[in-house]
Amino acid sequence: MAIYNWHKKVKDNLTIGQRSADAMRNGMGSWAFVLTFVVFLAAWAYLNSAHGVHHWDKYPFILLNLFLSMLAALQGAILLIAAKRQDAIAAAMAQHDYETNVRAKKEIEMLMTINQEQLEIIKELRAYQTANGAIKSTHSKPAA
Repeated sequence: MAIYNWHKKVKDNLTIGQRSADAMRNGMGSWAFVLTFVVFLAAWAYLNSAHGVHHWDKYPFILLNLFLSMLAALQGAILLIAAKRQDAIAAAMAQHDYETNVRAKKEIEMLMTINQEQLEIIKELRAYQTANGAIKSTHSKPAA
């Protein structure tokens, strides 16, 4: 019997946009991104305020502020897309769990019914054996 892997099925059916949103979310939510961004900001500030270097964005770094604003707007949208996807995944997983639980409940009820039938058969066999004297009591004391 093949094992049903819900996660693999969902991952295989992602669109390019969903895959890229996940990749960008994972990238922007990492320490590597934060550290790289801090280094970039420090280099920008240094290169635009150091003596003897051509300044393309003099203090107070208006161009840098523009880039940061655009980045924040894009990050917000990307994070909302990723959060929306996570909500959809959580809802689908909850539905899958519910369906699994319903199937398991039916199987357990079936097993309990079989168990009850077996107990009834055992009672009938014991009654039949007792009526025919086939069972000797193991609790009776030997005659002295």
